[in-house]
Amino acid sequence: MKLQGAIAVGLLVLCWVPASYAKDLALIANKNSSLNEITLADLVKVCKAQTNRWPDGKPATFVMRNPTSADAKMVVEKIFASTPDAVGGLIATANHERTNHPAIIVVSSDDELVKRVASTPGAIGLVDVYAINSSVEVVKLSGKLPLEPGYLLHGN
Repeated sequence: MKLQGAIAVGLLVLCWVPASYAKDLALIANKNSSLNEITLADLVKVCKAQTNRWPDGKPATFVMRNPTSADAKMVVEKIFASTPDAVGGLIATANHERTNHPAIIVVSSDDELVKRVASTPGAIGLVDVYAINSSVEVVKLSGKLPLEPGYLLHGN
């Protein structure tokens, strides 16, 4: 009986572990943004602070989870194509002389990320699809919305 219990617990853990990595991210924007779609190449430029302003003139700000957190792993790998330490250095450099309106804002939770995007004109962010609420707009990434086949930020 103990062996069956141990096997059941082991199977439960094995089923749960892959689910914890299966996160789908959505690109969200401030409600007052005119951004409704962006290419992956343009998103990377904003995330790396290579784009300072949107076409409507608002300063571009990227809000993200701490690059060393497990929740930022997909962003660090797929968007920055880098390591967490290198992304941390990029953030420090990008924000060096932008104290009034930083290029990249780091937050500690998805709820905080949604709130910062909602309250920051020109802000975008990548967040778990289940954290989205009506205070932000979902932006198409390369013509696709989250959960559509072919969406680029689908978890494993």
